[in-house]
Amino acid sequence: MIDLKTPKEIAIIKKGGKILSDCLYRVADQVRPGVSTKQLDQIAQEAIKKAGAEPSFLGHENFPAAICVSVNEELVHGLPSLDKIIKNGDIVSLDLGVKYKKLFTDMAITIAVGKVPQKTSELIAVTRQSLVEAVKVIKPGVHLGDVSAAIQQYVEAQGMSVVRSLVGHGVGRKVHEEPRIPNFGEAGNGLILQEGMCLAIEPMVNLGNHLVEVKEDGWTYQSVDKSLTAHFEKTIAVTKTGHQILTPDRNE
Repeated sequence: MIDLKTPKEIAIIKKGGKILSDCLYRVADQVRPGVSTKQLDQIAQEAIKKAGAEPSFLGHENFPAAICVSVNEELVHGLPSLDKIIKNGDIVSLDLGVKYKKLFTDMAITIAVGKVPQKTSELIAVTRQSLVEAVKVIKPGVHLGDVSAAIQQYVEAQGMSVVRSLVGHGVGRKVHEEPRIPNFGEAGNGLILQEGMCLAIEPMVNLGNHLVEVKEDGWTYQSVDKSLTAHFEKTIAVTKTGHQILTPDRNE
């Protein structure tokens, strides 16, 4: 069952989304060689607390951190650690969630550390743009498959692979809600979007094939072929006439 949000709830989620965005970019500004992923988690926790919100990932299904930090071939759910040190040439995916006034938002970005090869920069750019392409089609009356197809078609046209075993999701009253939102599919299929839906759209893209696996830590997903991966995510509300981005970029 899809949990529709009221305009009042969406306004609160939007405020929480701005807090989330500000905190995520505060963490991103500290991603540099020599910094541990555990330090990034500490920065996230302090920033969220100072903003008057709560980290929604911390303790969710026993996850031990506020932020997921995934490096290079790691895709999502990377566990922060004092032993994992950021290096020049890495790409780092940051996935953060916030609870504000009992409502939830979710957001992720991938950034390069220092100078990286052109293909790596292209991976990040393609993943980011695939999210833009998906958001463009969101409005009442379109099928969820239209959103999924927009991601898949854009990514595959650039010669990259969408991850098929992980999905986006509804969000708002819980960290994860229905519907599941694949990053591949056929336009015209799936449920029809309605005003009041809040969706976490999150394309996950591999430079190699689409297969991923869980590492020995039981949390971190990585590409099976060890190719580089990237991840972007925004929380989007379906409005009466289109959509509203609830977790803005730094310049939005």
